[in-house]
Amino acid sequence: MSKTNKQIVITGAAGFIGSCLTGYLNYKGYNNLILVDDFSRVDKVPNLETKKFVAKIEREQFFEWLHQNKPKINFIFHIGAKTDTTEFNYAIHQHLNVEYSKKIWNYCTVHDIPLVYASSAATYGNGELGYDDNHEIISRLHPLNPYGVSKNEVDKWILHQKNHPTFWAGLKFFNVYGPNEYHKGRMASVIFHSFNQIKKDGVVKLFKSHRPDFKDGQQLRDFVYVKDVVKICYWLMEHQPASGIYNLGTGKARTFEALVNATFAGLDLVPNIEYIDMPEDIRDKYQYFTEAKMQKLRGVGYVDEFYSLERGVDDYVRNYLAKQKFY
Repeated sequence: MSKTNKQIVITGAAGFIGSCLTGYLNYKGYNNLILVDDFSRVDKVPNLETKKFVAKIEREQFFEWLHQNKPKINFIFHIGAKTDTTEFNYAIHQHLNVEYSKKIWNYCTVHDIPLVYASSAATYGNGELGYDDNHEIISRLHPLNPYGVSKNEVDKWILHQKNHPTFWAGLKFFNVYGPNEYHKGRMASVIFHSFNQIKKDGVVKLFKSHRPDFKDGQQLRDFVYVKDVVKICYWLMEHQPASGIYNLGTGKARTFEALVNATFAGLDLVPNIEYIDMPEDIRDKYQYFTEAKMQKLRGVGYVDEFYSLERGVDDYVRNYLAKQKFY
């Protein structure tokens, strides 16, 4: 089937990763896209302004639209979710993350549509069982917030399903950063906030460590550039290797200090960092270390190199943030 005929659904299409994926699919020649999201958010409008697609469907009307139109869909990327880790009303996550994902899964299963869906590294909690995308540990994970719980509930449910699409992959996104996150407010990446702090005050405020085994600024995360994320999503659609849940990070944890230093470097400035107390409401739910084990994705054939932290941040700062550009 030619790219012009292949019909692809992207949920969360107006958001950060979803809009970048839409742009990447356009770049690869796929324009027959059905975009699903809550399109009432005006701050997300610029994310899709240059994108090509055939339909925009409101999130809450999507399944009714499918029932009425019976489109021939060739692939679904289910990226949409309530991603706010500070939203503690689990009912919101239950509806938007758990129940919605189950409906997507069931639709793909009945209609034999390959599926890639977004899980999260938030499922790993404080990492007491490590960061291995082995299916055996998923039922024993203890996420630290309702968002992580909702993502893990979906993973657990899917692993118990006897019926499934011909191909499916759940992607545990680690700390994704990059263009098109202007709308995310408090949940935007540390790079985005650092850039704005530097422009305003010339200094970046980072959270102090509230654990004796980590110095201030030495908290470690696996930061992955969104350009790598969408490239892997595309690769999975094209190659459809073994179905399963996969980590999606770089496999190399880096410090917040290194991240901020790279942000200053992207602006050709000397680093200036100040450490502040972490808000009480997230202190006991804060991950001090995350690092994706990436052997599983490598094992099914993904060979491309990832952006290094310095190269990814430099591209993001110079080519997007400094120019207020979108991907």
